[in-house]
Amino acid sequence: MIPTEFDYKRASSLDEAVSMLVASGGEGKFIAGGHSLVPLMKLRLSEPSLLIDIARIPDLAGIREKDGKIEVGAATTHHAVETSDLLRRLAPVVAEAAGEIGDPQVRHRGTLGGSLAHADPAADMTAVMVALDAEIHLKGPGGWRAVRAADFFQGIFTVDMAEDEIIAGVQFAPVQAAAYAKLHQKASHYPIVGVCAVLQASGGTVQSARVAVTGASTHAQRLPEVEAALAGKALNQATIDAAAAVAGSGLEDINSDIHASAAYRRAMVKVFTRRALERAAARA
Repeated sequence: MIPTEFDYKRASSLDEAVSMLVASGGEGKFIAGGHSLVPLMKLRLSEPSLLIDIARIPDLAGIREKDGKIEVGAATTHHAVETSDLLRRLAPVVAEAAGEIGDPQVRHRGTLGGSLAHADPAADMTAVMVALDAEIHLKGPGGWRAVRAADFFQGIFTVDMAEDEIIAGVQFAPVQAAAYAKLHQKASHYPIVGVCAVLQASGGTVQSARVAVTGASTHAQRLPEVEAALAGKALNQATIDAAAAVAGSGLEDINSDIHASAAYRRAMVKVFTRRALERAAARA
């Protein structure tokens, strides 16, 4: 199908982008890579009267280290994340997960901020941000605010972001003992199930863990039952197996579609939790 008619403007700053959005009276949409928005427009599931191009706003893209944290701008492409020397050195799980997204065309044009704002139930980076306990930085007419990733994703295509706000970037701490494992849908490379695990270990004991899943339910979320099964235990295969065995027991609204039934997804949560934990443990 062909999208409905729309106007196009290019923002030169975050403030200008927000002003344009407010002036549109709820009829405008931001666009950077367009890999989520354009297909919806072609199907006429989204019919904005104004597209606001934010892809060329200075400093909205980029990866940098600041005050011991890593900052990634919202307009940073998945390819830039995948190939970042800084991320490969300080947070390799982020670069590796970005390399699992879609195909080269998607990775070269799609952006981190667009993926997080769209909040597809099977997006890769949503689970990674939740497991990293990342902060998502938003700007609106009233100024800045930060939302923890675990609170940002609230349901299917639903996030804690007002209609007049824009994602400016994300911030998280460096991490080594982390890994992402996913079951690919062969055509799209979306995760049927994807699990990101982050471990804090000392002296062979798990001090704490953050484990998040995507693809299995309405939105990316942590697996508290797995985290509890790991905390204070010896970091060994028996502990990993026991934690993986309870993975997903608290999940509700399990997805079921032509790619996988709810029962299959629930079973795969356990399998890919174990794989993610094993890989993270190898880096601990």
